[in-house]
Amino acid sequence: MRDVSIYCEHFGLIRPPFELTPDPTFLYLSEVHREGLATLVYGVQAGKGFVMLTGEVGTGKTTLLHALLAQLQPSTHAAFIFNPRLEPLDFFRILLAELDLVPTGNTKAEYLLQLNEFLIERLSKNEQTLLIIDEAQNLSAEMLEEVRLLSNLETSSSKLIQILLVGQPELKTMLKRPDLRQLKQRIAISQHLAPLNELETKDYVENRLRTAGFTGNRLFRRGALKTLYQVSSGTPRLINSVCDSALLLGFVRQKTIINAGIIQEVAADLDLIGDGGQLERELPDHPAGKIRKRGIFSLFH
Repeated sequence: MRDVSIYCEHFGLIRPPFELTPDPTFLYLSEVHREGLATLVYGVQAGKGFVMLTGEVGTGKTTLLHALLAQLQPSTHAAFIFNPRLEPLDFFRILLAELDLVPTGNTKAEYLLQLNEFLIERLSKNEQTLLIIDEAQNLSAEMLEEVRLLSNLETSSSKLIQILLVGQPELKTMLKRPDLRQLKQRIAISQHLAPLNELETKDYVENRLRTAGFTGNRLFRRGALKTLYQVSSGTPRLINSVCDSALLLGFVRQKTIINAGIIQEVAADLDLIGDGGQLERELPDHPAGKIRKRGIFSLFH
């Protein structure tokens, strides 16, 4: 394990700026993330029922969820399902546990009755309940139908539970299946996270460096940031991996500025470019800094 304190001291940093674990103090909201956050907050607070958030691996879905929870009212109780590969009974047991409920029965019908009573009680106190299902693309068709049926828990004027499905783009593909059309029709708001563009990639890196205590003029050369965008395609998780490794390599070689060569070397080690320097990942089709249409949410009525 490397000595993080020496690594940071070398570059004038108070803390590591590119750790992979989500940290709200490093929150950077690009245009698409701001749109996504506003959409999710609206969907939950307005009681829309079903909301869906999709994005490729590493585009910041978990970060956005943390930002969402920070903006919700304290009276909103959030339940998380992180492992959707569950049988229906196990799913409901975990859901009740997330809501701090001790099951009073053993069948799905009994679980639903207990859940319904609990949600009605919360609604009477003007309190919301939010169910977040992460990695929802791994849900079976059977479980997706069970989740849809949860939306039937409602009064004449409002939904008893808000449901947020979070997953990779495959989730949107799944919902095009004829047997899941009822669930698709229930989704009131759908938001998709796209990668950062080149200008946002630069801002993302500089924001994290400032948050980590860097006060110098420049730690990454312009060419290094351009190469970083090319090898990461603007995916925040890859940006963090490449930058963290680049700073470590720079420290080992006693460099004070990271250039494009270091980024290329690290990217090759991470299998992001081939031996001949060719990119191993397909780049998004948009020029640097150009405003593009991304993350526009759609409403289904």
